Amino acid sequence: MEVLYVLSWICILGLVLFQGNADPVEDKQALLDFVNKMPHSRALNWNQTSPVCNNWTGVTCNAGGSRIIAVRLPGIGLHGPIPANTISRLSALQVLSLRSNGISGHFPSDFFNLRNLSFLYLQYNNLSGPLPVDFSVWRNLTIVNLSNNRFNQSIPSSLSNLTHLQALDLANNSLSGEIPELNLPSLQQINLSNNKLTGIVPKSLLRFPSLVFEGNNVSFERIPPHPSPFGAPYGEPYPTSKKSRRLGETALLGIIIACCILAIVALVFFVIVCCSRRKSEDVYSRKLQAGGMSPEKAVSRSQDANNRLFFFEGCNYTFDLEDLLRASAEVLGKGTYGISYKAVLEDATTVVVKRLKEVSVGKREFEQQMEVVGSIRHPNVIELKAYYYSKDERLMVYDYYSQGSVSSILHGKKGETRTPLDWDTRMKIAIGAARGIARIHTENGGKFVHGNIKSSNIFVNSQQYGSVSDLGLSTIMGALAPPISRAAGYRAPEVTDTRKAMQPSDVYSFGVVLLELLTGKSPIHTTGGDEIIHLVRWVHSVVREEWTAEVFDIELMRYPNIEEEMVEMLQIAMTCVVRMPDQRPKMADLVKMIENVRAIESENRQSSGNRSESSTPPATTMGKESHVSQ
Repeated sequence: MEVLYVLSWICILGLVLFQGNADPVEDKQALLDFVNKMPHSRALNWNQTSPVCNNWTGVTCNAGGSRIIAVRLPGIGLHGPIPANTISRLSALQVLSLRSNGISGHFPSDFFNLRNLSFLYLQYNNLSGPLPVDFSVWRNLTIVNLSNNRFNQSIPSSLSNLTHLQALDLANNSLSGEIPELNLPSLQQINLSNNKLTGIVPKSLLRFPSLVFEGNNVSFERIPPHPSPFGAPYGEPYPTSKKSRRLGETALLGIIIACCILAIVALVFFVIVCCSRRKSEDVYSRKLQAGGMSPEKAVSRSQDANNRLFFFEGCNYTFDLEDLLRASAEVLGKGTYGISYKAVLEDATTVVVKRLKEVSVGKREFEQQMEVVGSIRHPNVIELKAYYYSKDERLMVYDYYSQGSVSSILHGKKGETRTPLDWDTRMKIAIGAARGIARIHTENGGKFVHGNIKSSNIFVNSQQYGSVSDLGLSTIMGALAPPISRAAGYRAPEVTDTRKAMQPSDVYSFGVVLLELLTGKSPIHTTGGDEIIHLVRWVHSVVREEWTAEVFDIELMRYPNIEEEMVEMLQIAMTCVVRMPDQRPKMADLVKMIENVRAIESENRQSSGNRSESSTPPATTMGKESHVSQ
């Protein structure tokens, strides 16, 4: 009996756990119906066989995984009307974001079934017709953004029943009629600008700045003047003596002078406001430079509807420029062509945003180059996921690599917590980077140039291989500035002279990266006496004096049986950094050369593995000369 009792409890517990981990079947089918009936240009990883929670792009479930509570699909190319009886079946839905798409038709009438909805973002679509008459059904609504659509008719007075409403944005529609009285105690932000509204702004909204009502034919109530307690009795005329007339003329002159002064002050204020507004157009840079971005309280954003983030085919990210604006951001580095930021979005997605500077081409040429870059698919080339182009901003979006760049790993802070870069990993970085650059060089009929190869643009992927980033920017940016700081050490002599990068100059830069991996030194560094040392020149001088062992990073001396491999890699690097471009090897040949070193390494590992554990590796000249001054 006790055994049966235990077994029954195990079965019950198993059923509970199974139900807790099971898919929300009905909600899942509702979303599948939606995506199958709604045309969209970007692929989603939604299918019948895969689990919804923690897997489907843009979908969030509750803690138990029993219901879908959030759907975020901004900027995925949805177009056409929202199919009836699809999303409206998600009765537990709290967050719905379909902004920055091409959704058309009227506001879906069956959305009344979404009684738990708290956050609604439908801005930047082509929705038209009247707004819902009765907003009371969504009593939990906190933020509503229906801006930049084509809604018309009047603003429903039922909005005043949304006691939890904190932000309302109806800007840039065709709404008409008078603004209703909205006594909403929680309302912090409102934007009704650029509609066809008329009449007087109600008292309940006078606390908001006049900018939120711009672009309408509305006026503000005037406060009647208070009667003077010393005024004459009703019906009794004021005295009209000459003295009083003189005082009146003096007062009138004073009023005129005061008005002139106020007019000048107003003009100055107007100029300041115009200038500040112009500066505020660069919203993204201002937010990023502050090191963080504000939460979604502001419901109006400075976004050009025709210049949205463009995502490449196969990208499963579901965010847009607004999400990047809200993301927390930190500067990763300032490079030759711009500043890179790590941006963490609301759903914990982490991406790298590169903000370009001094782009020398127009929108058409920029987009053509981005199309080429975004089409390159290779394990050792970091994919460009999306880009953004406007008059003031040019952005590129990449995946975030948590292990960081080769530069940060090699030259970062050296303390107790730092793990030295072992030889196997350095070889993988070299092989991966070589394969990636070789693939880049095959593009555009074999004439494509990276133009900015350096260790800070090579990242370590999850398999510890090098992956190349920041490609294809040299052709769309302004002429390279005179080389300064560490970046100068990567530039081939012909680039320093002509400011123009070619494939042989990529090979030179890759050779400098190989020397970094071998020496552990920066391409340009200083000695204890503040003497500036160029890595390529230094290696040449050391090798010329036949003190080859002095070249190698002291951290590599702890690994046995790699001397031959290091010397061979040094020889490969030296062929890359020869002065004459036509004497440098092609990247495809370099890949084979480095892979051959790996083959030697494999043989050495096998032979060393066959030795007895007690045997001592033979002493080498390099082992004796391993005291490298850092």
